[in-house]
Amino acid sequence: MDFRLKVFYTVALRLNFTKAATELYITQPAVSKHIQELEETYKTKLFERNGSKIALTPAGKILLQHTKNIFEIYREIDFDMSSFRNERQGLLRLGSSTTISQYIISPVLARFHQKQQDIKVNLLNGNTEQIENALINKEIEIGIVEGQSKNQSIKYVPFIKDELVLVCNTQNSFVKQNEISLEDLKSMKFITRERGSGTLEVIEYALKQVGLKLSDLQIEMQLGNTESIKSYLLNSDCFAFMSIHAVGKELKNNELIVLDVKNLTIERYFYIITLLGKSDALSELFIQNISSYYNLKL
Repeated sequence: MDFRLKVFYTVALRLNFTKAATELYITQPAVSKHIQELEETYKTKLFERNGSKIALTPAGKILLQHTKNIFEIYREIDFDMSSFRNERQGLLRLGSSTTISQYIISPVLARFHQKQQDIKVNLLNGNTEQIENALINKEIEIGIVEGQSKNQSIKYVPFIKDELVLVCNTQNSFVKQNEISLEDLKSMKFITRERGSGTLEVIEYALKQVGLKLSDLQIEMQLGNTESIKSYLLNSDCFAFMSIHAVGKELKNNELIVLDVKNLTIERYFYIITLLGKSDALSELFIQNISSYYNLKL
């Protein structure tokens, strides 16, 4: 593999020479030298430089696409050839949305590593939209996400079922009520995830089914991850719809409590996503491990 292409690929993803140098364990002048050699080889500029900022030129964008395809082929070669020695080796790049990364995927990764110690796994975290974009841009091979946006180039396979429940801290005055009405929701202060979050999409859709809009709720703040929301709830009189998988510890410790909402149940699936029509042996191996861990038939 041409190391210069690896340097180019890293700079193109990070759009920063210093970060690329750190990631590749080489000096910044070495990074600049490799990029310069590539530009001389192809007789065209690959990056536009504007002070400390850089951006890909049209030629750079085309080279990046080819480089992604080349690295994908190399990755499949490494895994397929190592299988003949019964020594499965390779790199698997996963992406998962926040709730799944923090509360669902870790035991699967631990078991997979015990069985396949020579396979390196990189895990990218982000919201559903970011993970889908990473898959489309071939920065990951598999994603596990909270929503289903039905992108035409992505294959969605249901993974495990989840329920979003209304939670608050145990000192909240609403705890005394046996049941929360849909009208009550309008007077409550909510913490939500950011736009692009699969969780927020599911909540929005469920509210619509009972005649409510997200704008009907008093949104006090939007936070970028589940742990931040839980911490905020513990220190405020706010509410949030959260995955039951995410609040198990707090419910057990009597820090948060689930409130029943009359005529509102929010259920969803987590989905395994891959590019439509694209499959490789290493990805299939990991998906088999996921399904056997959760006793699923995928």
